[in-house]
Amino acid sequence: MPLVDSERVKAGPGCDPMAGRIAFEPLKAAWWAAHGLGGLAALLFFPSWGGFAVFILLTGLTICAGHSVGMHRLLIHRAFSTPLWLERLLVWLGTLVGMAGPMGMIRAHDMRDWHQRQASCPPHPSHDAGFFRDAYWQLMCSYRLKHPPRLEIEPEVARDPVYRFIERTWMAQQLPLAVLLFLIGGWSWLLWGICLRVWVSLTMHWMVGHYCHRSGHQGWHIAGLPVQGYNLPGWSLVTFGENWHGNHHAFPHSARLGVEKGQLDPGYWFIRTLEALGLATGVKLPASEPPRDGLTPIATP
Repeated sequence: MPLVDSERVKAGPGCDPMAGRIAFEPLKAAWWAAHGLGGLAALLFFPSWGGFAVFILLTGLTICAGHSVGMHRLLIHRAFSTPLWLERLLVWLGTLVGMAGPMGMIRAHDMRDWHQRQASCPPHPSHDAGFFRDAYWQLMCSYRLKHPPRLEIEPEVARDPVYRFIERTWMAQQLPLAVLLFLIGGWSWLLWGICLRVWVSLTMHWMVGHYCHRSGHQGWHIAGLPVQGYNLPGWSLVTFGENWHGNHHAFPHSARLGVEKGQLDPGYWFIRTLEALGLATGVKLPASEPPRDGLTPIATP
């Protein structure tokens, strides 16, 4: 049975979530900045409708099918099941977003989730900083604990040869796509389809996380936790449903994030399409598992 969320994090004696420091990560910062410069070059020196179309199509594909559905709802939360070949394809598309490989994404997500479930949560994993400071922390730094918990990723993922290869080469996974784009559309398609796409994806992912942990619509409250999730109405078609983060805090097992009336969730639409094609099974909804301890609805006027 695959592990999900904080089940993977094993905290031993002396593990204090507050005993850590924020450390600058040169490679992480250089990755973000280099794609930003390439994206700026695309806008200034290679403006084209073709490049813009490539940017829109690849961003939608990698964020929706890859990150939101493949990495987040499938690999991390196991909110549904697919054939292994399709799971690997979706996870690979998620890697093309440019954040990390499969194990790296599990580690980043589950450690942040573990921090936010503790009685006290430091400002880095809780996004408890101003706009620019949090951008610097999230896009260029990491939070290093003095005595970190142990992360145990399920063997079917940790030992999977495809996932292990993608994890070792996750930055280089952009290269085959970059070569293809260059051969078809030259520098314009490469810069729009790789550099600008990756920079926008990384930056927007941080911004959604920043605002979804600070304020917004809240349909649910989880008692006893220092960090609550909030929804960002109006951003569904840009984030593919990831803007319903308050709902996700309430029902982390659910494949559907837009659980209330009128909450659009394109990622869930994609999962339902896979289900209709016989390629997704065991799709979980909020009522599929018992509610979280301390979960209470918040009445809206």
